[in-house]
Amino acid sequence: MQLLKTTDKDFDIKFKTLVSDRREATVDVSGTVRDILADVKVRGDAAVKDYTSRFDRYDLQSLRLSESLIAEHAAQCPADVKAALELAAERIGAFHNKQLPQDIGYTDAVGVKLGLNWIALSQVGIYVPGGRASYPSSVLMNALPAKIAGVERIVMTVPTPRGEINPAVLAAAQVAGVTEIYSIGGAQAIAALAYGTESIIPVNKIVGPGNAYVAEAKRQVFGTVGIDSIAGPSEILVVADNQNNPDWIAWDLLSQAEHDPSAQSILITDSENFAQQVIAAIEQILTTLPTQEVAGASWQKHGAVIIVNDLAQSIPLLNQLAPEHLELCIDNPQLLASQIKCAGSVFLGRYTPEAIGDYLGGPNHVLPTARSARFASGLSVYDFLKRITYLECNQQALQKIGQAAITLSQAEGLPAHAGSVSVRLQ
Repeated sequence: MQLLKTTDKDFDIKFKTLVSDRREATVDVSGTVRDILADVKVRGDAAVKDYTSRFDRYDLQSLRLSESLIAEHAAQCPADVKAALELAAERIGAFHNKQLPQDIGYTDAVGVKLGLNWIALSQVGIYVPGGRASYPSSVLMNALPAKIAGVERIVMTVPTPRGEINPAVLAAAQVAGVTEIYSIGGAQAIAALAYGTESIIPVNKIVGPGNAYVAEAKRQVFGTVGIDSIAGPSEILVVADNQNNPDWIAWDLLSQAEHDPSAQSILITDSENFAQQVIAAIEQILTTLPTQEVAGASWQKHGAVIIVNDLAQSIPLLNQLAPEHLELCIDNPQLLASQIKCAGSVFLGRYTPEAIGDYLGGPNHVLPTARSARFASGLSVYDFLKRITYLECNQQALQKIGQAAITLSQAEGLPAHAGSVSVRLQ
């Protein structure tokens, strides 16, 4: 765990190192993934079954889960979990419904008609991790925006290691209205969604997080299909003053550390005494935390505490770090938030832990990682829509703007472009 102070002479060097820290998997899996993709592309279902048997230790009879099997397992989901999923779906749906954009259509001053229409993608694949990272919340966060956007066919793949199925994941699929579900995972699932097999019709876009093999597979099939992003290890940055309970902040930092040994938790504070209290609280919590092995490894290897003279100093620092999750645990957090340019999602005030956003706050929890918040946003309805623009000139309108098009065509050395306009002006 690093402790940095802006007053240190070598702070700039240490902070630059922290910013450039690459926490992604260092093992190159590109060759293995390329082979799997090529095999599935050629052998289809047979290849998917072979890889499922090898990696998940489960011999599939059918790739697709039957409606009766989905219902049977979903029914095993505890009632309180099902109720929580329904509340989460209601809140997530309400927030994403407000994102639906309006079409554009108008006639400009010279008589040209212009327009832009939003069109939903026709079919989308959702990858839901299995095993240790089997999260029903991810089903809601990926499926509901697609459904609200108007996607007609939503396909879900979820690995079932050793045949184990998480009832809450299937209950979440029921709540989200997803009925086409395949019990496959890994790079072979991405290949099946991108290229299709005898059992699976290919999709237009693939969304959802996964391990290094899934991430690399998404990278390699991009172009054949669209993807949301290449998800990296989770991260949280908390800006907090000494008016906070150190235990609260410690729990917030560990909430992301427990995701993955490569996750990162950073605290920025203007009080060194408070910083030490949070560090001590983390060490105490880790002694009894069920996920202490993962969370402890993350905190020791990638955790950081930055002490600033004034919280205003945190603004340029956090904009450089561009965190996936940003908590502002201070009075009047809106003042600081108005200066934030690079963050996936911002949580305002002392009573808004990031975990609320993970489950049922409303905004999406699929967020840009690895500093990609500098140029990317969280998953939304827009990720499942495309735009088509329209243009219509009548004779009079073409007469008014056509000569400028001819001039530009000739300047670029494209005479056929110019000719296509000039023949109409004659």
